Amino acid sequence: MNSQQNRNSSVPVAIRLKDVHHRYPKSQVTLSIPHWEVQTGDKVFLHGPSGTGKTTLLNLLAGVLQPESGEIALLDQPFSSLPTRKRDKFRAKHIGVVFQQFNLVPHLSVLKNIRLAAYFADNKASVDSKAAAMINALRLPPEVLNQSAGSLSVGQQQRVAIARALINEPEILLVDEPTSALDTDARDAFMNMLTALCETQNTTLIFVSHDKSLEKYLSSSVSLSALCTLREAE
Repeated sequence: MNSQQNRNSSVPVAIRLKDVHHRYPKSQVTLSIPHWEVQTGDKVFLHGPSGTGKTTLLNLLAGVLQPESGEIALLDQPFSSLPTRKRDKFRAKHIGVVFQQFNLVPHLSVLKNIRLAAYFADNKASVDSKAAAMINALRLPPEVLNQSAGSLSVGQQQRVAIARALINEPEILLVDEPTSALDTDARDAFMNMLTALCETQNTTLIFVSHDKSLEKYLSSSVSLSALCTLREAE
């Protein structure tokens, strides 16, 4: 099912891209997205072969990259045209991100890494008990909270990155291959927790994975080849 073809005009749009073009550095190749809309609360499985631009698209949606031209609107805000500081603040408050590079602070404890996400979002409520519950749901032992992030295995770090992204209950969640380092039991536990949270909070989810068996957890599916084109810059 294509998320755009099933669009219901009565549901607010969380993500809207129009005539977005991004040229790769030191390359004449341009990623082009004529039009894409994702409804609030939709959970989109984004798939396609390596090198087709999935991570680039997530970076554009997160504001880590800026399009060369075109418009990206999130939650009815002109996100891509915001000044850098306002865009960073918007991301911290409204977008959860889990990329393949986890970007944890290695010398800080797991709990302090999670607290940082709350700090940057100006979330003044204590997140410690919620962090402990997420760590438990992701099948990590409670003592992990006090260990430095850099001392953990790759799979453990990936789960910590997931907990950090979810701690502020973001309206939009972007995840890039989030289960690649998890075993089957941990992967299923994560997917159940993720989809339950998104359902409860009406979170809009863009989920990138090569694991087609995970498609069943999402409400719609879109191929990068149908959404985007890669072309030589004119």
